[in-house]
This record gives sequence, C-alpha cells and structure tokens, in this order.
Amino acid sequence: MTRRLIVEADGGSRGNPGIAAGGSVVIDEATGEVLAELGVYVGVATNNVAEYSGMIAGVTRALAIDPNAELRIRLDSKLVVEQMSGRWKIKHPDMADLAAEARDLLMGTPVGFEWIPRAENARADRLANEAMDKRLSFARPAVP
Repeated sequence: MTRRLIVEADGGSRGNPGIAAGGSVVIDEATGEVLAELGVYVGVATNNVAEYSGMIAGVTRALAIDPNAELRIRLDSKLVVEQMSGRWKIKHPDMADLAAEARDLLMGTPVGFEWIPRAENARADRLANEAMDKRLSFARPAVP
C-alpha cells in the first residue's frame, strides 16, 4: 500500500515585498504523526514567493522521508493551489521559476493540492513566522 503524506505549507512577508519566510509540516496521513517541521528564511521577497518556498521545502522533505509516497499538499494560498493545479496562469517570473522547481520535484509523484482556511494552517504559519523572527532556515527533526 502506498504511504500518504500531507504537506501543510504557508508563507508570509512583513511588507510586500519584505522580510519573508515559508513554513511547512509533513504529516503521516494514516497516523497523524508530525514527521517534520521546516522553516525557510527567504530574505526580502513577496508573500507569494514565500508561500512557494514553504511548499517546496515541505515537498522536498516529504519525498526524502518516502520517495514513493502519495502527497496531499494543503495551503491557505488560493493563488499557489490554483497555479500548481494548472487552473491559473503564472505571470510573475519569480513565481514561475518556483512553480517550475516544484513541478520538477513532483514529477512522477501522485499529488493533490487542497486549499484550506487560514485557521486550519496554524502550524505552518507558526513555522514561517519563527523563520522570519530568527531570520534563518531550520528543520526539525534535523536532517541526518
């Protein structure tokens, strides 16, 4: 049976553009166990670039945990969900590059994108804010 992992991702910036970071949580869908928490400090960028950065970090970690997993990616960014699902065009060059990076990572991986309300994305939001506060990237548990 294929393992299913959930990636909850978020990003934000203080100013737009401003100090920006993404956050993500990797969860085993069957058990609800949190397998990884990540913060990605981006520097000065838009909130949308930070959203993509958080998602890419979560996908990268999920596939490192289980390269054969099926992924369900949950974000409170309608823009990223719609762009990654192919329903909306990507006009901004920075986001186009990040979307291409995400598509390359996900090639051959069964994946679904789901929009969730902001209130349901508190874990990833907390990690993005922690990365902004500390101005550094981190991973828990640390990658061996």
